[in-house]
Amino acid sequence: MTRGDSTGAGQHSGRDTGRGTEKGAGQGTGQGASGEAPLAEIAAALRRERTRAELSLTEVARRAGIAKSTLSQLEAGTGNPSLETLWALCVALDIPIGRLLAPARPSVHVVRAGEGAAIASSQADYQATLLTACPPGARRDVFRITAEPGHQRDSDPHMPGVVEHVILSTGRALVGTTEATVELHPGDYVTYPADVPHVFQALEPGTQAVFVSEHT
Repeated sequence: MTRGDSTGAGQHSGRDTGRGTEKGAGQGTGQGASGEAPLAEIAAALRRERTRAELSLTEVARRAGIAKSTLSQLEAGTGNPSLETLWALCVALDIPIGRLLAPARPSVHVVRAGEGAAIASSQADYQATLLTACPPGARRDVFRITAEPGHQRDSDPHMPGVVEHVILSTGRALVGTTEATVELHPGDYVTYPADVPHVFQALEPGTQAVFVSEHT
């Protein structure tokens, strides 16, 4: 592929998103070079957002496509969720993922390399580290992505109107919708609708990117 070329979905392996099957609480390591998943904050946020939405454990689990016992473990702070599980729960609760991960923070907010709330994918060698969650009145979250070559990460559609922005920092990656991926090199930027199936596949070791999820 030449730089910036688009490719069809047929050039990739089949999507294996796990939708329609249980997303286990232990599928994601949530731990690695970018830090650890803040399990206590996730548990408290899930309880808070489910109460706000006036939904039962059973209903949220049904909407997210996970077992009720899995959600119960996550709300108790004993699970270890994958990135895919958290995205599914956010779609079920109609909230940005940053609302589950971000603690209260001061007005000056610095996240050093290797720090931050990191969630691992269950599909690929891919981690998303929350850098800043959307404040009241805004609808965007900012992440640092670290990924290694191997399996691509297939994402199910997010809430209607969600748009993602990616700026590649190091390495190379295929990024975009399943029907139209683009090869990115350091410094390249792409934006695409995230309310349709989309992918991220690292092509070189040590691939890193800045990722913004925009909720309109």
